[in-house]
Amino acid sequence: MKKSVFLYLIMLSQIMFAQNVILNKVSKTNSNNDKFLYKVNPEVSASEYLGEIEVQGFSDDDVKVFGMIYKKAKEIGANAFSIKPFESVDGGVQKFDPAHYRLNLYYVSADQFPKEDNIIYLIASSYKKQTIAINKDNRTFEPRTFTKITLTPGEIYTVSTRKLLGSSIKLSAQENQPVQFFQFSAFSVNSNADGNAGINLKSGDITRLEQSYAQFLTTVYQYQE
Repeated sequence: MKKSVFLYLIMLSQIMFAQNVILNKVSKTNSNNDKFLYKVNPEVSASEYLGEIEVQGFSDDDVKVFGMIYKKAKEIGANAFSIKPFESVDGGVQKFDPAHYRLNLYYVSADQFPKEDNIIYLIASSYKKQTIAINKDNRTFEPRTFTKITLTPGEIYTVSTRKLLGSSIKLSAQENQPVQFFQFSAFSVNSNADGNAGINLKSGDITRLEQSYAQFLTTVYQYQE
């Protein structure tokens, strides 16, 4: 009997916390072939409102979550999104909750997307805190956080995971250089990709991200100074 109750509670918790991505509202659709889905501020950029997505439940598989959101957005021709905050009981705005949030969907013409030349975003992984060296400055990032850096002309920036077998990148300002996004991950142990016996050890890795996915992460992660 106790075993049956325990299994029931497990199944109930899985149902309660399963993640759903719902196309809540469709005001109109747009026919376009844009493959991207960028974050936008509708108060600054001219935009055509198309609909609303609601995300219910938390998952740390951000790639899968974004894929679900992207698929729903493309069903109505959206190429842009923004957070739609929930209102609090006092008429204010609730704090962002990664387990329950809404996104407004838009179509925005290419010339309306703001440029962020010579800006880089550094995005932490979702698992545990990690210390990163930016030039000679060591900075510890909490999980699911990011920071933004403006590159100064004439200065070279070295970003490193600081560990043996880790990664490092060098960055500098260039004329009309578009925004760049990098995600760093912590220590990992993986089987060899070639199928041979043994393992690969990595104490830290830095990956350049595609802009649509990266802007989604900077929406659902917290900014850290």
